[in-house]
Amino acid sequence: MPNQTSLFPDDEPTRPQAPTPATEAAPAPSAAPTEMTADAMPAAAADPSAAQPELPMPAPATSARATSERAATDARSRPAPRRPLWAKLLGWVMEPWVALKIEPQTPAEHVAQLDGRPVCYVLEDYGLSNALILERACREAGLPTPLQPLPGDPLGRKRAYLALSRRNVSTLAPLADTITDTITGTKTNAPPSAKTHSGSLARLLEAHRAQPELDVQLVPVSIFVGRAPDKSSGWFSVLFSENWTLVGRFRRLLAIALNGRDTLVQFAPPVSLRDILEEGLPPERTVRKLSRVLRTHFHRLRAAVIGPDLSTRRLLIDQVLAADTVKEAIADQAARDKTSLTEAWKKAHGYAYEIAADYSHPVVRSASFLLTTVWNRIYRGVLVHHLDKLKQAAPGHEVVYVPSHRSHMDYLLLSYLLYTKGVVPPHIVAGINLNLPVIGTILRKGGAFFIRRSIRGSVLYSAVLSEYVAQLVAGGYSIEYFTEGGRSRTGRLLQPKGGMISMTVRGFLRQPTRPVLFQPVYIGYEKLMEGNSYLDELTGKPKEKESIWQLLTGIPKVLRSNYGQVVVNFGEPILLGDVLAEHAPEWDGKPVPEDEKPKWLADTVATLADRINVNINRAADVNPINLLALALLSTPKHAMGEADLRTQIALSQKLLADLPYSDRVTVTPHTPEQIIAHGEEINVLERVQHPLGDVLGVDDEKAVLLSYFRNNVLHLFTAAAWIACCFQHNRRMSLTRVQELGRNVYPFLQAELFLPWSEEEFGERLTRTVDLFVSEGLLERVSDDDGGILARNAGQTDEVFRLRAIGHSLQQAFERYYIAISVLAKNGAGTLSSGELESLCHLAAQRLSLLYAPAAPEFFDKSLFRGFILKLRELKLVWPDENGKLAFDQRLTTWAKDAKVVLGRELRHTIEKISPESAKPEAPAG
Repeated sequence: MPNQTSLFPDDEPTRPQAPTPATEAAPAPSAAPTEMTADAMPAAAADPSAAQPELPMPAPATSARATSERAATDARSRPAPRRPLWAKLLGWVMEPWVALKIEPQTPAEHVAQLDGRPVCYVLEDYGLSNALILERACREAGLPTPLQPLPGDPLGRKRAYLALSRRNVSTLAPLADTITDTITGTKTNAPPSAKTHSGSLARLLEAHRAQPELDVQLVPVSIFVGRAPDKSSGWFSVLFSENWTLVGRFRRLLAIALNGRDTLVQFAPPVSLRDILEEGLPPERTVRKLSRVLRTHFHRLRAAVIGPDLSTRRLLIDQVLAADTVKEAIADQAARDKTSLTEAWKKAHGYAYEIAADYSHPVVRSASFLLTTVWNRIYRGVLVHHLDKLKQAAPGHEVVYVPSHRSHMDYLLLSYLLYTKGVVPPHIVAGINLNLPVIGTILRKGGAFFIRRSIRGSVLYSAVLSEYVAQLVAGGYSIEYFTEGGRSRTGRLLQPKGGMISMTVRGFLRQPTRPVLFQPVYIGYEKLMEGNSYLDELTGKPKEKESIWQLLTGIPKVLRSNYGQVVVNFGEPILLGDVLAEHAPEWDGKPVPEDEKPKWLADTVATLADRINVNINRAADVNPINLLALALLSTPKHAMGEADLRTQIALSQKLLADLPYSDRVTVTPHTPEQIIAHGEEINVLERVQHPLGDVLGVDDEKAVLLSYFRNNVLHLFTAAAWIACCFQHNRRMSLTRVQELGRNVYPFLQAELFLPWSEEEFGERLTRTVDLFVSEGLLERVSDDDGGILARNAGQTDEVFRLRAIGHSLQQAFERYYIAISVLAKNGAGTLSSGELESLCHLAAQRLSLLYAPAAPEFFDKSLFRGFILKLRELKLVWPDENGKLAFDQRLTTWAKDAKVVLGRELRHTIEKISPESAKPEAPAG
């Protein structure tokens, strides 16, 4: 292909920059033309000025600027062509409704390369409005008019433009062709509706073959009326903004009336038809090839400007059902059920329709207006941090959003914010329980696709779901799912589930065309809509099943409530390629068949799952309610004097400021006084006036809810809380001992709280935290022996009170650990299985909470005991014997002795006393 260059070459003096979503790239065409070279259709990036399909074009003999000036001079010397009367009249009618933004700003510089050669403009589709907009844009840009015929009129249409397809796909003839033919008097043998783009191109190419001196230049022109996403237009205009659907005359008329003042006209560099003919291809093949390349150009530019075509439910379902893996699953299902292939195919088709999203831009745009009103009514604001960093990292990547999951609002908030910030919303994995009447349809049209809670035992369903995810990944669609699986009821991040991550990784490995980027997102609330239901579940009540009636009856209460402020923080992204390079160095970058399961896949998925949670925590936001919860829940009656509360909040803020957890953690800028006032305003705090000073506190029910918000940020205070715990029951301790004990316990804290440091890094953080405690007067150095002997004040001083409050948040974790060790020791090695130990620990923790002191709801959470037992096995402190029972040796006893340093004697005695023994089998009688 001679003189081949890109439609948007890098050496052009002015490159078109369309306003595009930063994170969504145009999907690559399903199949490139076989006669194209490998680099003729590069993958499109989010920026339409990069990686556009290539077409042959003449190389300029002189600089573009000099040629442009010469062309402009020649144009001024020639009399301006007369506009057809119909164009003047209709243009005058349209002018008040349309305002053009032309890109590049000086398109004449591209056309100046023509040296006076005739120009034929190429549109994506026909339409009278498109012809008028094109004619006006050419006049404003100083380009040749499209409403005058080419030399010899090879198109036979008395105009200098053509289109690849027709906007009106109905049986009615397109309005543009009908009017043009009526006014110009052009005779055609076929009705206008029968004409196709190939006919116009074929006539133009045939004229070049008949006239060797003819060299018409094609200039592709893209027109977008009311681009999206864009929040500047009104509610009704969303229904008629630019999208991927071919529309009729009436909708196009309304689109211009409502969105015409936001019209983008983008000119591409010219393409020489003479150069195309010199390739020597047969006439029919030349037309097909040129049509395909032009379509690809328009497709990619449209995807860059308005996002990819997301309304492709039927197409995606057809692709899913046509996949070999799904066909095999259908055959297996038919054999298993002893039915026909047709019946099994219908079942697979039903699964696909149950799963697939049905994205609708009008619905999304309409929802954005509705949600704007809702957010302004129930929230004091929605803050977003670090989105600009995502926009810098995301172009050219398949983006997978992996947010924390604490509320049903998570779905709506993230999609809404991305949309309003100019980013195409992702396809969202939602639980099938949300596929309610009406609501499910709205969510599906907003990009949600529904999956069942459990897919075990259904090979066909699993195959359909895996293939659907693979098609989304291969097609360049951004995806969103919650690795925790469900909403957290305790405020902590739940242990991640690897199902969706595995499907994403396998989808990439099957077609490794676009690098995958996982984007962790932290969503922080000051008050939860589901707070009361969480409270019921934490006290033992079963989870209520979602219903449309429950939702509708709850709306008035929600709209009357004040839920404070919401913060959405984008964490540090994780590149799948980096994780594969670490765990699968032997992978050569070639596609991995679906039926092949590499040994390194499980480790890769587990590493990704853990890093996602770590990076979510590294993007935490500390809001006023988090700080109030940390302080108030450290006291037996969940109350403090106002002065003490201010001091404790200030200490927490200083720890966060002087010992930052990461550069993406954000902290409320409010003073302690403002934080207390805010807590009272949103009805979290209760003030009891007293002559000796007001007391601020919360009742028992609110204290349970506040534990949720304390747990949101518990990981940020791990080092400070550990040091404080060491001095709860010890007045003196060496820094070396504090670090040694900290490194021993750190693996368990790291697994529970998803901490980012190594054991050595944690030890360094402990040293820095000790220095801060010393400067604050909470500890003092009394000797330089053994790395320095540290001591706290004696008695019940303010410093001791503040230190105890910092350590309280972590104290219950060590109590849980000691319960597990005590139960193991009491029952002996080779007695309990992992499941039996977990159940006995759960019962012991419940009893301890009843007898000793009220505890946070997660204190007797089975999943936390399960995680601790798994970590014990991972560290080889316990191991299963030949009977599946847990064995251990003296090292576990040593670990238990370390725990005694942290826990008080009375508490240790209580734990050891209540630790249950497993039921012993009764001896047979007689």
